[in-house]
Parts: sequence; structure tokens; C-alpha cells
Amino acid sequence: MDPAVASTIDVTAGDVLAAQARLRRYLDVTPTHYAERFGTWLKLENLQRTGSYKVRGALNALLAARERGDDRRVITASAGNHAQGMAWAAYRLGIPAITVMPRTAPETKVAGVAHWGATVRLHGETYDEAKAFARELAEQNGFRLLSAFDDPDVIAGQGTVGLEIAAAMNPDVVLVPIGGGGLASGVALALKSQGVRIVGAQVEGVDAMTRALRGDRTLVDPRATLADGVRVKEPGYLTERLLRELLDDVVIVREAELRETLVRLALEEHVIAEGAGALALAAGKRVAGKRKCAVVSGGNVDAAVLAALLSEVRPRPPRKPRRRARERLPSPATKQPPLPAGLLPVHDAAQPRPQPATGNIDNELPEELLA
Repeated sequence: MDPAVASTIDVTAGDVLAAQARLRRYLDVTPTHYAERFGTWLKLENLQRTGSYKVRGALNALLAARERGDDRRVITASAGNHAQGMAWAAYRLGIPAITVMPRTAPETKVAGVAHWGATVRLHGETYDEAKAFARELAEQNGFRLLSAFDDPDVIAGQGTVGLEIAAAMNPDVVLVPIGGGGLASGVALALKSQGVRIVGAQVEGVDAMTRALRGDRTLVDPRATLADGVRVKEPGYLTERLLRELLDDVVIVREAELRETLVRLALEEHVIAEGAGALALAAGKRVAGKRKCAVVSGGNVDAAVLAALLSEVRPRPPRKPRRRARERLPSPATKQPPLPAGLLPVHDAAQPRPQPATGNIDNELPEELLA
């Protein structure tokens, strides 16, 4: 989106509520799950239609356009999840759709787009090269170009994730992965008025939005990363403006942390997530909060990639929780006050009488009970 245009567009919490009303008949509410070993709630968008939250924004954008009488053919560029979401939405609404995807897009995502009948064009090696080609095709043929994140209807649709989190629990912190910023902007619009802290997560070397929020819009090629869904070279202008107002913090995650979190998520919580889907949870250990919720944004991971990670990555075992005794047992050396006259200890006849202890009882207790 052009920066001048982005400065004139307003997206509000009311738009998110309107999106929720549109999507209710098409999409089910995804569950939340408490990951006890991580100490964090998970919003399982990997269980959404097409395996990602992206279908929310795509479907809301198509429905809103139909309400406005815009019946143009739609074209979009995507690394995979937005393309799948738009393909499913277009199939449900009977609208022709074209998706441009980079040649490096995971095979499972390309197959997912083709499954729903959308036309797939592979172009370039990165999302930004695919986006430039999609813009060129739109201008030549009069198509409607739908951004994967820098669009008010897409942002409002993604914000319904935040509304569902608020309805399911009472979070004080919500962690959201950031690529172009559509999901984080929508969730912030939905939850910020309720006093919830919104913390974004990006990968080291794939942090275009973080730099943009600091005033640096220099285009830098992002590194290769497991989180291909957030590998964006140029973040949105509308999303940047919203996040500048609403985002509380951004955590930069190392690639090794991301890989370990994805494997732990699969082995310990039995949740299959793609790289970008595990990103918010990877950032969670650096964020304090009594009721944290991390958005597992997608689960479209290639089987070969997942198999390699499970065979190569050996995650460190999680720290064992410490148990605290409610009452500290008295030492036998401590003198107890005498019982009042006429009162004697009563024992169940069926139970053996307690024997006097030897030594210091405290020293015989497990260490965690003495903490």
C-alpha cells in the first residue's frame, strides 16, 4: 500500500466486530490450550480452515468487497498461507482467484492452494518478488490486488483471533508473530482497549517491522528461516502505523530457539506447528505475565522438514516445577506445649501408632518440600 494512502485509512475495533459478524457463518472458533510445560496458553490457529489464521482476513476481504459491489477477479501474492486462505474463501464464494507464490514456497502450501481451485503462478525466490509480479498482473488486467497484510479488511479479519482469545480467557499478555504485521495489528485493535499487553515476535535477521518501527525503512533481504510465513522484506505501511500506536514490545528470537520450540511443541504438547506458528511461543519465555497467550498462527509444515527437525534437534528438558510445602513439619527437638488436662492424643485403633522419629525430620524430606 502506498504510504500516502495508508495515512488516510482508518481501521478500528468496530471493523473487527463487523468482521466477526461476517465470518461467524463460515468459520468455527478455534480452541485454546494450556501448555503447562511452557506456562502459556495457546490459541490454536493451526486448527483453522486451511491450517492458518490467514483465511480469516482473506474471507472477510472478499465478503466486504461483495457488500460494496466489487466483483473484480482477485489476485494476491503469498508465501503460502494467505494464498491457501484466499483460495478456500474464493471457492466458498464462487469467485475466481489467482495466487502468485515464490518458487521457494513449501510444497504442502502450493498443493493446498491448487486443491481449492485457485490459479497458481510461481514467480521469484521471495515473497516480495512474487508481490511485485502480482501487482504487475493486476495493473495489466484490471484485477483487484489483495495484500496479504496491508489491507483494512484483511487486518479486521485477523483481529477476530483477538476477540476469540478474550472470550475464552482473560489474558494479560498476548504474543503474536509478525511478518507484515496484519495479525498483530488486528489482535491489538481487538484487545488493546481491554488493557491487554500486545507483544510481537520476529526472527533474528527477519525483522523488517521492528526496524520500521524504529524509523528504518531500508530494504534488507531477510535471512533464510524456518519461519517462512514471516519472511517479509517490506512490511506494511498501514500495519506499521497501527503497531506504532498499539504494540507494547517486540521480542527477537534466534533461529535455534525457534527450532527447539517447534520440536518441543510437537513432542510435549502434541501440537504440530510451522516455523511461524511456533514463533510467538518461542518469544514467550522472555515475557512476564500471569496469563500469557501465544498465537500458534499456522500448522502447514512440510513433512520432510518436520521429520528432519525431530531427528536433528535435541531440546533441553524443561525445568522441573518446584513444589512448596504448605506447612513446615516441626523438628522433634522443638518442645511442644503440653496438652490440657484430660485430653490425650487419639489414634484409630485400626492404624498403627506412630513411632518416635530419629534424627532431623527436615533432613529426611525431599529437597523440593523444603523450598
